[in-house]
Amino acid sequence: MAWLKRNALMIYAGLAVAYMLIPIAVIAVFSFGETSRDRLNFSLDGGFTLEYWESAFSITELNDAMLLSLELAALSTLIATAIGTLMAMALVRYQFRGRRGANLLIVLPMATPEIVIGAALLSMFVVYGLTLGFTTLLIAHVMFSISFVVVVVRSRLIGFDRSIEEAAADLGATPLQTFRHVTLPLLAPGVMAAGLLAFALSIDDFVISNFNSGTTVTFPLYVYGVALRGIPIQVNVLATILFIATVAAIALVIWQQRRAEQMAAAQPDDAEPDARRPQLGTPVVPPAPGAAGG
Repeated sequence: MAWLKRNALMIYAGLAVAYMLIPIAVIAVFSFGETSRDRLNFSLDGGFTLEYWESAFSITELNDAMLLSLELAALSTLIATAIGTLMAMALVRYQFRGRRGANLLIVLPMATPEIVIGAALLSMFVVYGLTLGFTTLLIAHVMFSISFVVVVVRSRLIGFDRSIEEAAADLGATPLQTFRHVTLPLLAPGVMAAGLLAFALSIDDFVISNFNSGTTVTFPLYVYGVALRGIPIQVNVLATILFIATVAAIALVIWQQRRAEQMAAAQPDDAEPDARRPQLGTPVVPPAPGAAGG
């Protein structure tokens, strides 16, 4: 009983992680075998095989949907990350009228149900006469991704040591040089984390895309469309590949964060001042008369 009390938190954390990862593991397992797609039963029938990994890109419609989702996610991530990073810097470092209201408006898209956002965007596109398709999807994905980018980058900026930028300015760096060589490298882990989050939200979105896609079919919309008649095994294969790529990107971001923390913490060791020269504020005591010759 004592052991259980000491390790209760670790056990709870392990169960929570397992709860999140088991469905992904099931998808990976079912990508290696023929399955029975009965509505009440989903089991491996023919054992494990690499057949579907070898023909992962054999379904044209699936490939087109995946490529479209990747293109949409990449473009929306670039735009949302650029705009969101600048917005975060403005909200953290500058005082202006309406700053508190802007902070509230940033959080609203994160708290609003996706079905409300999708319906509102659809109404806006209809009012302005925009044809539903890739352009409307891009606008919608950028809109709901910006809030997450701002929150992530802002949290990084709040703990940013401004004295490093001041030191660069004292050494003669221009504001642009300071931003390029000092600010941006230290913010890079936060910006990358925000970009990965925006990418994941975009490629995974179904509700908002369903409202504003028109005849355009993304990967989630394709999976939803074929679910009633049986999802191809290639969907599991591509989902597993996408998960592996995401894990690799997250590992890269964690490495960059640790590297940035080490760079920020790298300061000269001044615990033992140089005894050969007087320190600032230390009076210089002249030698006693006759000491030089004695």
